[in-house]
Amino acid sequence: MKEHRHFIICKPDGYLSQFVNNQTKRSNKKLLGEFYDFPEETMAIGRLDETSEGLLLLTTDGKVSEHIRSKKVEKEYLAQVDGLITSEAIEMLKNGVEIGFEGTTYITKNCKAHKVTDFPHLPKRRKKIRDDRHGPTSWVSVTLREGKFRQVRKMTAAVGFPTLRLIRIRIGDIHLNNLEAGDVIEVDHNFRSRTS
Repeated sequence: MKEHRHFIICKPDGYLSQFVNNQTKRSNKKLLGEFYDFPEETMAIGRLDETSEGLLLLTTDGKVSEHIRSKKVEKEYLAQVDGLITSEAIEMLKNGVEIGFEGTTYITKNCKAHKVTDFPHLPKRRKKIRDDRHGPTSWVSVTLREGKFRQVRKMTAAVGFPTLRLIRIRIGDIHLNNLEAGDVIEVDHNFRSRTS
């Protein structure tokens, strides 16, 4: 039986969650293969968009990928938002908001959300989001079991607090911990057992 390989990476902002650039518009995209000599069949489990950062799991096992992308596994994000987020906005996030998705509207499922004041370690960014002269910002934790395209960004915008920085810090019970941008760890066990 084939031995599959599994990796944890801290994706920096400005990188695509893939190994091959299949976009015709820009050929100078930054790809995950710059960080490690991954086996040829490695795939990212789910995606983080180009401007998002944080925890990304990679595997050579399609079944593991399918399980982790399912609604069984929680994904937690920290979003730095424009303005001081209100408790009303947090309640709206928890109870579901209307976002655009594939040309129609979609009501997000109930989720966990809370204001963040006690910060875990955050990876360093290549450039600052902005400074305080542009007004205050605040942080919110959003934990989902679904993953529509740019969902957290659309959710915070829908409640009046656009996301400035987005970091995925947890998938199941796998945490970003102290990984810095671009760090890769090969793990010798199956992710599935840690996300069930």
